[in-house]
Amino acid sequence: MRDIRIIFMGTPDFAVTILKKLVSANYTIVGVVTAPDKPAGRGRKIHQSAVKEYAMSQGLPLLQPLNLKSEAFQKELKNLNANLQIVVAFRMLPKEVWQMPAYGTFNLHASLLPEYRGAAPIHWAIINGETKTGVTTFFIDDKIDTGEIILQKEVEIDSDEIVGTLHDKLMHLGADLVNETVALIQNNTVTTYTQPELEEKSAYKLNSDNCKIDWNAPLETIYNKIRGLNPFPAAWTNIIDGDEVISAKIYAVRKEFTPHKNEIGTILSSKKELKVAVQGGYLFIDEIKLAGKKKMDSKSLLNGYVFSTESKMI
Repeated sequence: MRDIRIIFMGTPDFAVTILKKLVSANYTIVGVVTAPDKPAGRGRKIHQSAVKEYAMSQGLPLLQPLNLKSEAFQKELKNLNANLQIVVAFRMLPKEVWQMPAYGTFNLHASLLPEYRGAAPIHWAIINGETKTGVTTFFIDDKIDTGEIILQKEVEIDSDEIVGTLHDKLMHLGADLVNETVALIQNNTVTTYTQPELEEKSAYKLNSDNCKIDWNAPLETIYNKIRGLNPFPAAWTNIIDGDEVISAKIYAVRKEFTPHKNEIGTILSSKKELKVAVQGGYLFIDEIKLAGKKKMDSKSLLNGYVFSTESKMI
């Protein structure tokens, strides 16, 4: 059995769960690489990554390079004398870094590669109406998410799944898969295979434009988009209410397929419910956040806010 010495690279909460599992399995973690501290929020307070906070709590050696190509960083990395690197939700590595350890550098990706290569695989799987997804470990090469596959695990996507719950499912599934992958490498029994050539389903980065709701789309498409962005970063829309244009984020929704003659985007509200007329039926909004207000359930909103009869989502 090989003596494994690991450098772990990651930044968000998703990566912390994987690192915790490695620590609890008593693997030797000789170093942790994470993003530099940066100001965040309204007060611009210095924010530390979730991985940094956990690494410090465990007394693990920590590196926070600004530039992964810098000689100083690469020298520090080499001095840690690792023979395996594990990457989870981090940056693209230069060749000099991923080629450094004797047993290679592998990545955990939250999709069934080659599907959904890119920055937001969990979101896009739901947005596109997929019924299954999973996690993949693969050895890094010089392109993004294209390397030789080591292991995969599959999970079903429920019809009402939101990105928050799927994120957590894949996080725990991924932690198990990473540990299985390390065990194979440790026992020198790892086998890999080349990613198949499939029609690419991309998981490109989310931004304000692609998170905006298109109310002219079919009901199922809108429903999938909102749950695929709930609770982060959240689908958004503008509301025309009288002379006002209000920005809003929409979270929990339900759908009703039924014929109607209302104009697309028309808001219909009562004291108990809020719904929007769309192609093929109605979208019921159960949780919403108007600009300048806190997120609330629709019943609470409708207790203090009355939409005009001409109000519309645009």
